[in-house]
Amino acid sequence: MQVLLLGGHGKVALHLTPLLLNRAWNVTSVIRNPDHETEILALGKGRKGNLNVLISSLADVKSAADAQQILNTVMPDYVVWSAGAGGKGGPTNTIAIDQEAAKHFMTASFASTSVTKFLMVSYLGSRKNQPHWMPDDQWAGIVRTNTEILPTYAKAKQEADEYMTALAFMRKKEPAATRPFQAINLRPGILTDEPATRKVELGVTPKGRGSVTREDVAIVADLLLARADTEGWIDLVNGEEKVEEAVERVAKGKIDAVEGEDVEGMVKRFFP
Repeated sequence: MQVLLLGGHGKVALHLTPLLLNRAWNVTSVIRNPDHETEILALGKGRKGNLNVLISSLADVKSAADAQQILNTVMPDYVVWSAGAGGKGGPTNTIAIDQEAAKHFMTASFASTSVTKFLMVSYLGSRKNQPHWMPDDQWAGIVRTNTEILPTYAKAKQEADEYMTALAFMRKKEPAATRPFQAINLRPGILTDEPATRKVELGVTPKGRGSVTREDVAIVADLLLARADTEGWIDLVNGEEKVEEAVERVAKGKIDAVEGEDVEGMVKRFFP
């Protein structure tokens, strides 16, 4: 498999890259800074798959056609969005990358004849409605983050996530002859840099302010990509369930944290 990894120098992506290569998949890691190329390529040493680096700034992706050019260069089977402005460049850059560039890559990927999976690394609080499984105090923490602490980031992620959800809905309405497409929205809690625990709470979680290691996020992303039955919104924090068992449970149970959100409204907004 050919994997296009957007945001290749991010901490989650640095953990994810060797996992994908160990499956004998080929990875093209997209990074902005050429100074990071040597560090990225070192991740491929001794792995089963081949690793390539593509120097390209996602801030320059202003349209679906721009994204399509990168898809045409790589011809990926799977696309992973693990990119973000990271607070650099102010609100304008956050909207340009976390929202607009993400949407452009989704548009191009969903329309592609080769791409069959798109995995978005989002965040657990990227939603507008309090889910029934989350207590008031935990939801209040999310609302505070989304309105007071990181309002631009929250707006950008919600817009991208809702667009992805609407695209996935429309894709399923296409003729049955259309090849299957997995739209996976992985939604980790507060990210930490501790080593992986391989123990998670996955699918839905009442822990709106829960945390998860970046390495565990990468492990879950790898396992989700390796299956043909994963899709939808999948919340993630560290917990007590073994990661392999958690992924199996979520996939078999078709657990989708989008429950409680206005999916029909998303579709009407983007595809009136």
